[in-house]
Amino acid sequence: MSAQPDYAQAGELKFGQVGIANLRVRTLDPAQLAAEMRERVQRAPNLFARAAVVLDFSGLTRTPSLDEARALVDGLREAGVLPVALAYGTREIDALAQQLGLPLLAKFRAQYERGDEAPAPARPAEAPRPAEPAAPAPVAVAAAGAPGLIQVAPVRSGQQVYAEQRDLTVLAMVGAGAEVLADGSIHIYGALRGRALAGARGNESARIFCREFDAELVAVAGHYKVMEDIPADLRGKAVQVWLEQGQLKIAALD
Repeated sequence: MSAQPDYAQAGELKFGQVGIANLRVRTLDPAQLAAEMRERVQRAPNLFARAAVVLDFSGLTRTPSLDEARALVDGLREAGVLPVALAYGTREIDALAQQLGLPLLAKFRAQYERGDEAPAPARPAEAPRPAEPAAPAPVAVAAAGAPGLIQVAPVRSGQQVYAEQRDLTVLAMVGAGAEVLADGSIHIYGALRGRALAGARGNESARIFCREFDAELVAVAGHYKVMEDIPADLRGKAVQVWLEQGQLKIAALD
């Protein structure tokens, strides 16, 4: 057996939950996609400038060519964000990632068929659900598989708390520059000054409840609003955030 090296490692490698945006491409138009991203960066530079972005081509009927993908990557970089990976999918996506020199991230994979088959066809659109009342009563939606995660200490700038496959309850404040995520709902009993992302794996029934609302960003199942999109009269109030027919809603709690 070889002896263990007798020196301290220069770097410690760990794998963990990181905040990375997922850009699901619906129309393969690099110029338009870059323009849309540039507008996001200009509106909320603290959130989007130099943000890490994963490209997801599962919404397209074909895999982009190398030239198309390179044009998109270059356009997004010029717009102010940093494409860092492709969402894992088919053999063609694997080959494209290798040609681009980018990794694949299984975390952001869509509902692909297993193996090397083409992506699964989109499901038929469901009939619109009846609209809920403008300010529905709070309903906690727990994620299946595990009890909720309780965070007692404040979540400070630069920190991130993730509740995998469950709800998250924060008993203290979420500071500016901090991030809380949950696959279920998020309950914050202090001030929310950072970011809160519920339904992180697509649970559209997830909600966010907050006692003092002053968020940089809130999102449910990928649908988000940034500070500039949030009505000023909701600042500092107790609110809930939910998804209704694909639209993110924010209302004060009585």
